[in-house]
Amino acid sequence: MALRPILISPSLLSADFARLGEEVERAEAAGADWLHVDVMDGHFVPNLTIGPVVVEALKKRARIPLDVHLMISEPRRYARAFAQAGAHVLTFHVETTANDSEARDVIAAFRAEGVAKVGASLNPDCPVERVLPLLGDLDLVLVMSVHAGFGGQRFMPEVLAKTRAIRARGWNGFVEMDGGLNAETIPLCAAAGADVLVSGSALFGAPDLGATLSRFRAAAESAREETIHA
Repeated sequence: MALRPILISPSLLSADFARLGEEVERAEAAGADWLHVDVMDGHFVPNLTIGPVVVEALKKRARIPLDVHLMISEPRRYARAFAQAGAHVLTFHVETTANDSEARDVIAAFRAEGVAKVGASLNPDCPVERVLPLLGDLDLVLVMSVHAGFGGQRFMPEVLAKTRAIRARGWNGFVEMDGGLNAETIPLCAAAGADVLVSGSALFGAPDLGATLSRFRAAAESAREETIHA
C-alpha cells in the first residue's frame, strides 16, 4: 500500500496574533497542508488561548483544513461549537476521560456533529495503552512530545516509542506529533511513523517560512524512506 504523504501543520500559536489572517495566508503560501489551532481552557492546561469564535474567523480566511487541538476539560460539551466553527480535524485528550467508554462517547459526539476527522491526544506522561483500544474509532492520534499547554519545552524523544507502538498495531490512520519539532527532531518523528508534523516557532520564526517548511517536509520524507528500506 502506498504511503500517505507527509503533512505539515504549522501551529498558529506561534503566529502573530495581531495579524492572524495574514499569517494564515503566509502559511498557506509556504505550502502548509493543515493549520494547527491550539485551544486551551485554563483548566486542563494552565493557559488560555482561543475559542470557537476565533476558529470561525480563521475558517473564513483559510483555504486548507483547520487542525483543532482541544486542550480542554470537557471536550464533549464543546463538540458542536467547534464543529460548526469549522474544525476539519478535532482532537481531544484521552486524559479528560475516565475510561474507554467515556472516550468513545466523546468520539461519537464529534462524529454526530459532522467532524471530518476525529483525533485523540495523549501527553508524554500518559501511557500509550490509553489510546490503543480506541484506534478502530479514530482517524488520528496526536502524540505530544512536550507537555500540553506549556511553551518553550524541549522535545522528549522517549515518546517516539508510543508512535512506534501505534504503528506496530498495523494502524493506518494519521499519527501526529506536536512539541519541539524542528529540523533536528522532525526526521525522528517521521522515522517512528508520524505523518502529520506540527511545528510552531521553528516555522513562524524562520526567515523564510516556505523554504523552511520545504526542508522539513523533505527531511521527514527522507527519514521515513530510510526507515522503510533499512
